[in-house]
Amino acid sequence: MKTIIVFAAVIAIALAAPALQQGPEIVLLKETPSDNVGLGNYNYGFELSDGSSKQEVAELVNGGTDGQFLKVRGSYSFVDPATNVAYTVNYVADENGFHPEGQHLPHA
Repeated sequence: MKTIIVFAAVIAIALAAPALQQGPEIVLLKETPSDNVGLGNYNYGFELSDGSSKQEVAELVNGGTDGQFLKVRGSYSFVDPATNVAYTVNYVADENGFHPEGQHLPHA
């Protein structure tokens, strides 16, 4: 008898639980593909229907005795779905590492 009551309680809880909400489908609105990937430089970007975007440009730089390296500059943006606040991060990645900047990021 106890098994039937426990089983009925589990079924009742499962039926009462809210259905998982699926958000709207995210669609690619704009894409800027690079024409010269693999040749040392590139320029790439995209924009999505949820407000997310990314742009990035890279150039091959002569590092002297250390050889060549890519210097990358770019930014990405996204919207926090909980607060509907947009955030943007600008960055540089070069021989000195990755350096992000944004209003929401802590400053050194």
